[in-house]
Amino acid sequence: MATRSGETFHEKTKGKDVRTSNIIAAKAVANAVRTSLGPRGMDKLMELSNGEVLISNDGATILSKMNVLHPAAKMLVELSQSQDIEAGDGTTTVVVVAGALLEACASLLSKGIHPMAIASSFVKAAEKATQILESVAKPVDLKDRSQLIAAVNTCLSSKVVSQNSDLISPIAVDSVLGVIDNPDTAINVDLRDIRMVEQVGGTIDDTELVNGLVFKKGSTKSAGGPSQISNAKIAMIQFCLSAPKTDMDNNIVVSDYAAMDRILRDERKYLLGICKKIKKSGANVLLIQKSILRDAYNELSLHFLAKMGILVVTDVERSDVEFICRTLGCQPVAHVDSLSKDKLGEAEHVGDVVMPGSGHKVVKFTGVKNPGKTMTVLLRGSNNLVLAEANRSIHDAQCVVRSLVKKRFLIAGGGAPEVEVSLRLKEYALGLTGMDSYCIKAFAEALETIPYTLAENAGMRPIDCVTELRKQHVEGNTGAGINVKKNVVSDMYDLNVLQPLLVSTSAINLATETVCMILKVDDLVVVQ
Repeated sequence: MATRSGETFHEKTKGKDVRTSNIIAAKAVANAVRTSLGPRGMDKLMELSNGEVLISNDGATILSKMNVLHPAAKMLVELSQSQDIEAGDGTTTVVVVAGALLEACASLLSKGIHPMAIASSFVKAAEKATQILESVAKPVDLKDRSQLIAAVNTCLSSKVVSQNSDLISPIAVDSVLGVIDNPDTAINVDLRDIRMVEQVGGTIDDTELVNGLVFKKGSTKSAGGPSQISNAKIAMIQFCLSAPKTDMDNNIVVSDYAAMDRILRDERKYLLGICKKIKKSGANVLLIQKSILRDAYNELSLHFLAKMGILVVTDVERSDVEFICRTLGCQPVAHVDSLSKDKLGEAEHVGDVVMPGSGHKVVKFTGVKNPGKTMTVLLRGSNNLVLAEANRSIHDAQCVVRSLVKKRFLIAGGGAPEVEVSLRLKEYALGLTGMDSYCIKAFAEALETIPYTLAENAGMRPIDCVTELRKQHVEGNTGAGINVKKNVVSDMYDLNVLQPLLVSTSAINLATETVCMILKVDDLVVVQ
């Protein structure tokens, strides 16, 4: 009997040690990103393995670049990525909430409450929290552009490019609304329909939304072809404008000069024939896809096309072909014989544009006749670091608009929803009995970490702030949140500090799910 009780004791202590280890590892990850929460959050400077430097305060970006080894800590990295996919914003919030819930778990476990009892209570609390948030949310109309811009401004306030939000917010809103078929019936948005083109030079203020298409490089003019075409007819070709080659293993040795002349003559005749067929189709702008097996074009073919007055854009990536064809309304052509007028796209103007501040050229297509539901954002920045962060920020801003398309409700920002949920959950817990009441109260207290951290990062007194927030929420002001610009508690609805309902509900539900999963683990098995 003694042996059995000893075994049971050993098992209990082992499960407890593994659980404690998991909680400590996951909390360490949460504490690493906690300082970057909110508009006054700090940025992290990361040196990547290839020597590149990255500056960001986006939770998902920071965690994805971290070299995390502990399995439980990896779960928090994946949690942040899940939030990024689901809502696009709140990637730091979700990790901080998970860290706070784990801290609450450690306290509950030390009091002898069973992990499964904590997990089931937390799931109930998350469901109740979602109901509370839905009850205080305000509906949003996608045609009300000012409300959408206010939500995007809130998202951008914590980014490196926050000072440029007056320019970036309308671009993010218009780019997403531009790819939706019908705002009244749309339930999701595919952000792959929005193309980001980065160009070093100038400042972020030079960023623009192009209702058409932009290529990163200028047209190929080595043979002196045109650089501007009005009333353009655009052909997208996937065949090569170069002489045919033998198979890889074969080669031909020509030693006779007459035979060499004949080969060169035939090559010229072959290329001229292809170029004439392209001209005959009516195309005056030619997009050439990259080729692996042989040269996609050569100097001779470019010379013939230049003489025929055709603008040429080379090295089009295979992955971009579908987007280009949808945008321009053209069809990719795999063989010159199948190139015809009905496969061409039309645009009012195609031409090289010199980027101010850098001297780089890009090809811009404007006034597309049958445009697909696509948009292009031409991003400018003084260096690659700024460009990369601006790209991530605009993507997050677009995700906020997508969240509003998925779930058309807005709630206040600045820690207001967390305090409201915390108060209402505590009231709900008072009406329950047993362990549920105790665990749900701990869940409610853990949510106050968000306003506490926002105040702490803004250099305010966190305890005073959270106490004042509680007071205002008890009095019925559901929009009361932390105004980090003036270091006071204000009504977030008056300040237009708004965020999508989906961001908060998704953060609470995903964090709860991850915490419950960590709680249920009682052993760590290493498989060789």
